[in-house]
Amino acid sequence: MTDLTKTPVTVITGFLGAGKTTLIRHLMQNPQGKRLAVLVNEFGTVGVDGDILKSCADESCPVENIVELSNGCICCTVADDFIPTLEALMALPRKPDHILIETSGLALPKPLLKAFDWPAIRSRITVDGVITLADAEAVAAGRFAPDEDAVQAQREADESLDHETPLSEVFEDQIACADLVLLTKADLAGEAGLAAARAVVEAEAPRKLPILSLSEGVIDPRVILGLKAAAEDDLYARPSHHDGADDHEHDDFDSVVIDLPEIADPADLSDRIARLARERNILRVKGHVAVAGKPMRLLVQAVGARVRHQFDRPWGDSPRQSRLVVIAEHDDIDEAAIRHILTA
Repeated sequence: MTDLTKTPVTVITGFLGAGKTTLIRHLMQNPQGKRLAVLVNEFGTVGVDGDILKSCADESCPVENIVELSNGCICCTVADDFIPTLEALMALPRKPDHILIETSGLALPKPLLKAFDWPAIRSRITVDGVITLADAEAVAAGRFAPDEDAVQAQREADESLDHETPLSEVFEDQIACADLVLLTKADLAGEAGLAAARAVVEAEAPRKLPILSLSEGVIDPRVILGLKAAAEDDLYARPSHHDGADDHEHDDFDSVVIDLPEIADPADLSDRIARLARERNILRVKGHVAVAGKPMRLLVQAVGARVRHQFDRPWGDSPRQSRLVVIAEHDDIDEAAIRHILTA
């Protein structure tokens, strides 16, 4: 007998470093009896997020159910990568009960939703909901725009210009497409920061949205899974800056991979990464680093000047290779300058 029940998919989007991977780890650890599959889209060639999630694989979400797409933005590679990957997940001997998609921090969710109208998958999959994560502290501080004062000055000087930055367009499109917005890192933002971030989201949202706050990705899975939004059926209610365009480009952003020698002092590396944010306008840094005399690898995650690092697992038989992915707006990527700051 043919199973006509559609498999639900939850799209988890949000700007760089908003906490998407942390949230998915929490969902994997609390599957509510469901067999999960995860599709991770990285920006850059080093699969840090996918590696983190694979380390959490278990019976509810085995390694073979965790797939990485790292050769382009998921919303730009629909035919070549996204559709075949979904079809492969659906063809597993044990079909997943629920699929989680972590988009890159630069992805626009609406073009991705349009892909769910493809005949190959429309009858088998439905978008249960789009969950947009927003770093409450960053949003409250307006850091989704590189220089808010400069943008305002340009707006006042010439009303005929389009003054929105690429970062603000990404943020606005992700909010507009959401069924639920999660304000992350609430512990860092505080009550005043949360209130300010909530006001920003409410101002950008094209319709009233539920907005919740959380820390460390912890939230009852029942709140975000099982929304039954069928988002692919109401695209008209999810406006985008790119409506009417056949496609979109990510030339506004670029990434570079920096190979490092073993380091002696993680704190020194953190200071250097923070310096990149201050002096080179770097948005995001992530990767693994070998620390001299330590058998475990150091996981490094940075959003702007906020740097976190922790030893996540032994190197084992893997080569002790230190590599960092550095992401910024295109004009701010100067590989030589970045390498100098990290290694000098």
